[in-house]
Amino acid sequence: MSNRRARVSRITEDEINDLILKLQALLPHSSSRSHSMVSPSKIVKETCNYLKKLHKEVDDLSERLSQHLASGAITSIDADAIRTLLQQ
Repeated sequence: MSNRRARVSRITEDEINDLILKLQALLPHSSSRSHSMVSPSKIVKETCNYLKKLHKEVDDLSERLSQHLASGAITSIDADAIRTLLQQ
C-alpha cells in the first residue's frame, strides 16, 4: 500500500488554493465576492450546488426541446438548426 501512495502525485496547498480560486471565478456573482474571504469548503459546496442546478436546467431544457420537436411546433429549418447546434 505504501508503494501505491508513493506513486500518487501530491498536490500542493498552493495548487489547491489556485483551483479553489478558479472554481470561485466560475460561480455566478463571484466577482462581487472576490475581494472578501470565502472559505474553500463554502466555494466547493457552492460549486456542487451550481453544477446540480445546471444539470437540472439542461434536463428541463432537453425535455422542453423534445416536446417541441415532437409536437411539430418547430419548423423543419428550425429543427435542422437545433440538431446542428446539439451535435457540436
